[in-house]
Amino acid sequence: MQPDNTPQTIKLIPASQFSIEQLTDIYNRTRVDYMVPMPMNAARLAEYVANYDVKLENSIVAASQDGELLGVIMLGVRHERAWITRLGVVPNTRRGGIGKALMQGLIDEAAKLSIDFCMLEVIKNNTPAHQLFLKFGFHEVGELLVLRRSPLNRQLDPVVADAERLERADALVLVGHDRGTQPWTNQSESLFNANEVSGLRLTLPDGSRGWLVYQRQKFLLTRFAYKTEAGDPAKVTYALLSHLHHQYPRLDTHVENIQVNDPHLPGFQEMGYIESFRRIEMWRGDPPADLNKFVRPR
Repeated sequence: MQPDNTPQTIKLIPASQFSIEQLTDIYNRTRVDYMVPMPMNAARLAEYVANYDVKLENSIVAASQDGELLGVIMLGVRHERAWITRLGVVPNTRRGGIGKALMQGLIDEAAKLSIDFCMLEVIKNNTPAHQLFLKFGFHEVGELLVLRRSPLNRQLDPVVADAERLERADALVLVGHDRGTQPWTNQSESLFNANEVSGLRLTLPDGSRGWLVYQRQKFLLTRFAYKTEAGDPAKVTYALLSHLHHQYPRLDTHVENIQVNDPHLPGFQEMGYIESFRRIEMWRGDPPADLNKFVRPR
């Protein structure tokens, strides 16, 4: 796994050679001073690996010659596409070529799998990482919002509508419909892999209609997919969210990677969602022709 241009003091080791506890430790050590730290425990990292189709045998840990762990990077793999994620380097070892070596190693791993198209997101204003990705041939394709809504927000009565709660099987049928090109976290496979997935579908008195699919965790609503089938997307979104939060009034809500030009966004804002931070979505290579197609995991 050692690219020819890797500094001789750095070893690149498949992440599959480490336990999930070891990977959690190295990941957290690389993020202690990060703009948005996002610490994980072993259970959360294991869930992350499963939900996002991360292949640990193709992911990489960087180590010094004496075995000190210096950084990590992970590769998600789906039909004709790959996702680069969790790149991090221990703070006191940065600027020594470790990040570059990890990136080159992961791109080589994708090439071994005959995947030319790679996706990633970088937190806006994380200039060192952004510049690194540009040097590896990635280009910007969009800006993404991460939103939160507190359960302390004033609870409102649900909008009058013909509403139906959807169980997992029916909800997953909906996310397989064309929703346009989505970031990796919001692609259909991410919901198919997740536990506790449900949905809502409603029709308003004026004929507007749409649906929302989500994951309900113990204290959190997350992992949203949605579509307006008729009517104003902002109006339909507000109505859907009014029913969702009436059903789960005590749960926090965290929604990732909504595109800044998404016409549903005003509905989120009207319901009290606020911006936590932004990411820049970047691609390398040409996307496959069926990028929007839902491909069920084998």
